[in-house]
Amino acid sequence: MTSPHHANRRPSGWLRIGIPALLVLVWLAVGSIGGPYFGKVDEVSSNDRSSFLPESADATQVNERLAGFLGGESIPAVVVVTGDGELSDDDIADVQALADDIAEIEGVQEDVSPPIPSEDGEAVQIFVPIDASGEVGPTVEEIRSLVAEDLPAGLEGWVTGPAGFTADLVEGFLGIDGLLLGVALIAVFLILVIVYRSPLLPVLVLLTSVFALCVALLTVWWLAYAGIVVLNGQVQGILFILVIGAATDYALLYVARFRESIATGMSKWDATLSAWRGAFEPILASGGTVIAGLLCLLLSDLATNRALGPIASIGIAFSMLSALTFLPALLALCGRSAFWPFIPKKPIAMIPDDLTQPVKGLWPRQARFVARHARVVWIACTIVLLAGAVGITQLKADGVPTSDLVLGSSEARDGQDVLAEHFPAGSGSPVYVIVPEEDLADAVGVLEASDGIESVSVASDDSPTGQAQVTVEDGDPVFTAVGPPGTPAPAPTVSEGDVLVIGTLTDAADSVAAEDTVRDLRADLDETLGAGTAVVGGETATDIDTNDTSTRDRTVIIPVILAVILLILMLLLRSILAPVLLIGTVILSFATALGVSALVFNEVFGFPGADPAVPLYGFVFLVALGVDYNIFLMSRVREESLVHGTRPGILRGLVATGGVITSAGLVLAATFAALGVIPILFLAQIAFIVAFGVLLDTFIVRSLLVPALSYDIGKAIWWPSKLWRRDVGPSAGSVTGTIAAPETPDAEPETPVAAPQAPDAEPRIPVADPVEALPAETDPELVAGDGHPLTREEYRRTLEP
Repeated sequence: MTSPHHANRRPSGWLRIGIPALLVLVWLAVGSIGGPYFGKVDEVSSNDRSSFLPESADATQVNERLAGFLGGESIPAVVVVTGDGELSDDDIADVQALADDIAEIEGVQEDVSPPIPSEDGEAVQIFVPIDASGEVGPTVEEIRSLVAEDLPAGLEGWVTGPAGFTADLVEGFLGIDGLLLGVALIAVFLILVIVYRSPLLPVLVLLTSVFALCVALLTVWWLAYAGIVVLNGQVQGILFILVIGAATDYALLYVARFRESIATGMSKWDATLSAWRGAFEPILASGGTVIAGLLCLLLSDLATNRALGPIASIGIAFSMLSALTFLPALLALCGRSAFWPFIPKKPIAMIPDDLTQPVKGLWPRQARFVARHARVVWIACTIVLLAGAVGITQLKADGVPTSDLVLGSSEARDGQDVLAEHFPAGSGSPVYVIVPEEDLADAVGVLEASDGIESVSVASDDSPTGQAQVTVEDGDPVFTAVGPPGTPAPAPTVSEGDVLVIGTLTDAADSVAAEDTVRDLRADLDETLGAGTAVVGGETATDIDTNDTSTRDRTVIIPVILAVILLILMLLLRSILAPVLLIGTVILSFATALGVSALVFNEVFGFPGADPAVPLYGFVFLVALGVDYNIFLMSRVREESLVHGTRPGILRGLVATGGVITSAGLVLAATFAALGVIPILFLAQIAFIVAFGVLLDTFIVRSLLVPALSYDIGKAIWWPSKLWRRDVGPSAGSVTGTIAAPETPDAEPETPVAAPQAPDAEPRIPVADPVEALPAETDPELVAGDGHPLTREEYRRTLEP
């Protein structure tokens, strides 16, 4: 008869259906609300350079004060026009008409400059101030359309300058909502179909990921709308990929546990409870590790990095929640039919105790190979990874020119090249220097003495162009009037007792030479005026400060991430040695991924370099996500070791998790590789580094290095936990011999008796003869739902996650 103890714990049929159905309805409702927000991201997203600025840098301070000198927050666009040889008066008149039409475009501020001819007479340029608080990208595109339509035959124009590059960047991010998400989902779906050979299960897993993303996006949208976080295309793209990849990984782990339970003959409800118990801790630990690593980005001084931390953490949180609620509810309703037509009917093949016996299946063979050649395997893997890591010395992560941020065609880049042929290459992207009014002459003298500065002017409301040329005579500033003879000389605009000095760079604003000029100016101004008296900004200064801040972030954040993840692993595994070794393997894997990527970037793709933030982002994702797979593996290893002993537990854990972790690695690599469809250099590099690194973790680190190293060390891997002191279950013995059978209370030990256990040690778990059925009255817990008695081994399996 059925035990009342079990009957009281088993919910009614209505609840077994009602609870999953309610969870599904809740997720469908919230997801349907969040779905439309994919089309509204542009309302709260910004891709202008201000979203990337370091808050405490000089360039940021200058950028915040420019409106007080220039009459409004604007970002300059430069229209450059050339013809066949020297331009005629009629050509200049046509360009003037174009300038007048541009001034009428919504989003263009007043004071569009007249056409300014080059010294060779073959080109003219127009400075167009664009409202930085509006939509810069669409405004630039309208100007480009007007240039293409208004210029007569024989004249050709380009729109470049800071606004032009911003527009190209915005256009590069346009594929995030549709193309990126579509490619990622298709790649994941194909992998899941191949793995499960089922038409329904891949759909259920993808629904888990998509609804997690919908809810995460809904939350992030309102946070960005309230101004709590900064959302741009870079952060948005990473959020999409991270949620799809992570939610799918967590879903695969749960599906693997559910499949194991179904294969043993459990009902849908019992399989759901068993799978949830087994998946909860590793998913929670895995997601917590990623969140902890991401939140370390809050230590960054770059707005976009700090925004990525909480935004991506929100995505991971909903990924975990979806994998632990929405997917279990779906599978509880579908049951075995989710796996149709290949419904699991027998447990996964395990490695036998006797390693000399034949085995079937990829992962049992892999486990036996690791057991037989553990030391050779981990040493060989380490040598291979170290060889790949050598390439890290070739990584050029000291910044790239703004003109190279967009891959493929770029009108702003082409226009800058034309501009450099006829004008000072830095035209349109000047150096801004804010100094006290009484120090103006000294500041102008410093700029005039620089070989990298073509001309010097000051911001002036009295000048038609908004600027007045300035020189120093007899120690006093002299301003040049614009207009007919007798026109009064303009006075500089004074804001809070300061004036704005504008220096036109000789070299392109995003060149190394321009950066050297700005660094020298800062040093010379500090020496002449006193440290901190003059503040230098502009596009070049922004690039310098951003790169310097990114370099500082790498130095500060990476050690913090390592410490946080190490602590989480120690709490999860109740050990010190195992987490230290796991962190070491992940660091080695990251170094190898970065080294190989550096060689590929330089020799295959011919990239000009990398942003200093690329190694930081690569580290955050690879270390956090790489540790994920080690968590999946080692949490199962510890679970098996508690029953079977450490070395058998390592082999059983490898077999049990081999398929799911490999599938998860392929999915995550495919989703990050999808970032490569966005023509932005930063995202393309992150895509390759993370995708390659994840595959490295999946097929070498987790499949070979970690199991072999752990097997070679043995139970000491759990030091200093209780498991290290007692090591439950059989001893591995010789890797080529027969593993001893589990101890029973009546068995005589065949090896010397171990030292007495410590008083606080957990009692050794007695294992009954697996073929001996115990009578039901022995223990009411050892009775199945239909009343038949269970062996202790059978009962243990019903509790197995």
